[in-house]
Amino acid sequence: MKKQMKRQELRNSFLLIITALVWGVAFVAQRQGGAEAGPYTFNCIRSFLGGLVLLPVIPFLDRYTGGKKLQSVQDRRRLLIGGALCGLVLFVASTLQQMGMYYGTTAGKAGFLTACYILLVPVLGIFFGKKCSWNVWVSILVAVAGLYFLCLTDRFSFQFSDGLVLLCAVCFSVHIMVIDHFSPLVDGVRMACIQFFVCGAWGLLPMIGVEMRQMGAAAWLQSLGSMDVWFPILYAGIMSCGVGYTLQIVGQNGINPAIASLLMSLESVFSVLAGMLILHETMTGREILGCVLVFAAVIFAQIDLRFLKISKAV
Repeated sequence: MKKQMKRQELRNSFLLIITALVWGVAFVAQRQGGAEAGPYTFNCIRSFLGGLVLLPVIPFLDRYTGGKKLQSVQDRRRLLIGGALCGLVLFVASTLQQMGMYYGTTAGKAGFLTACYILLVPVLGIFFGKKCSWNVWVSILVAVAGLYFLCLTDRFSFQFSDGLVLLCAVCFSVHIMVIDHFSPLVDGVRMACIQFFVCGAWGLLPMIGVEMRQMGAAAWLQSLGSMDVWFPILYAGIMSCGVGYTLQIVGQNGINPAIASLLMSLESVFSVLAGMLILHETMTGREILGCVLVFAAVIFAQIDLRFLKISKAV
């Protein structure tokens, strides 16, 4: 039984690392797509895309992997509540993030400020009985230092747009805690699907009431006529939402939320590596140091201290 649980933890940790990879590549798409289409329009469309992508996945998983069946009214109610709460928190978090980048926060600084949720998650977890060993707390501090070197190449300054992104980090930490509560109780893919449709539905209000109204319907439709807009939206909708957030919900099941947030903070590392491979960017010594610190923090957080104590006693 313990071996099976350990295998599940390793598998879910790997899923969260894949999630970080998908999100890391998506940062460029978010900045480009939000600037072209507008932050509200970008988030709304990509959320609906994420939900649509998952609709055919649900019956496939039910047939071949035996997803959690909705056997009672209570199961359906719990699934709807979990999906609705996740969707609302995700809407607020992603909107704050997009608005922050739209008003001037650079992608690197946005990555650092967003990843600060790795400090907030264990603090929130204390109120829900989620305790962390000392090596996890040390790993979190080392990871934050690594993210600083990785993301912030210039002198740190704080502006209004940065405050929006920092608020988004608070919301993402709440999002992680909500998922931690509901993921063992409901089918993860179904909850992810509901989450995206709820997030998209909330996004319709500012998209129509703000961006479409300010630009005019004709100009708004014209702004969506370029593939420069649709490539980022398609990647963010299909990969970042449909794949990434679903893997997050599935991968978080059974993992301490503090460790889960640490694994997902690798998105900043992957965003830099993607820039090297796709855009042929180069890494400075400062960025290499940041990557090393984050990777070291993730590895150190996975060490079972009980095993070390047993080995020392022997």
